[in-house]
Amino acid sequence: MDKITIIGAGNVGAHAAVSAATLELGHIILLDKDADLAKGKAIDITQSMAVSHSDIVVTGTGDYQDTADSDVVIITAGIPRKPGMSRDDLLDINADILTSIVKQVVQYSPECILIIVTNPITTMVQLAYEVSGFSRERVIGMAGILDGARFKRFIAEELKVGSSEVMTMVIGDHGELMVPLKDHCHVNGQPIAELLSHEQIEAIVVKVQHGGSQIVNLLKTGSAYFAPGLAVIQMVKSILRNEQKTLPCAVYLDGEYSTKGLFVGVPVVLGRQGVEKIVEIHLSEKEALAFKNSVRHIKERTEALLHKKLGS
Repeated sequence: MDKITIIGAGNVGAHAAVSAATLELGHIILLDKDADLAKGKAIDITQSMAVSHSDIVVTGTGDYQDTADSDVVIITAGIPRKPGMSRDDLLDINADILTSIVKQVVQYSPECILIIVTNPITTMVQLAYEVSGFSRERVIGMAGILDGARFKRFIAEELKVGSSEVMTMVIGDHGELMVPLKDHCHVNGQPIAELLSHEQIEAIVVKVQHGGSQIVNLLKTGSAYFAPGLAVIQMVKSILRNEQKTLPCAVYLDGEYSTKGLFVGVPVVLGRQGVEKIVEIHLSEKEALAFKNSVRHIKERTEALLHKKLGS
């Protein structure tokens, strides 16, 4: 049976554990510095599985030894946003938390695939890559699946159709400079440009770019967790079941999309080896410019952090 470790038993981590257990993806370890919190949630989730006649067990712990030889490790630990904060405001404190965690992950699960959910994701996943020493195929950031889901839902609401009828793609950073690809968005095969006005589409794009902030402002004490928790498990499912699904993730680009040495959100094929292929799709002139601006922001933020934390 595959072994999945989720580090951080807060809202995102706990919901990821529920999603993984519901799909029966393997034995799940939920780790937190507050061991009792992890144990309590693990017991509750395991008992919820018994309600649905599932034998899946979630183990709560505060000890990294219990995570040894994990196939996939998901890191959700970190400080969430509060109203008025951007994801970039979390940079320093979450970088310190992530560095400490990754070092212990490498010690106990040196062959795992590492998935980062901690914000700001594109910079945190680059830090995890540098600290871990893993190959680029085994370090991945969750971002575009969540952003694409928000894009999908906003379009569905505007057109009064089911979300399942909408196909979307969001690339670039996970933040206000993300790039929802309007030219690659379809509803039952029909381009949205044929269904919505330019003004309607632009309004939806802005809603997508600020979708997380809307939730933060309403919750006041945290950020989204149901959608992020489920999104990261879609990645895990494609990896462990070798589904070879094409999903937007933050991955290391080595010349793809005219970008080198940087983690950026793009569509990739996920399978048992992690990132098995980076899918290069055609971008319109406007999309390419927006993507370039997004990459520039990621590069500036990431280089500043790596110089500060790693001296590189």
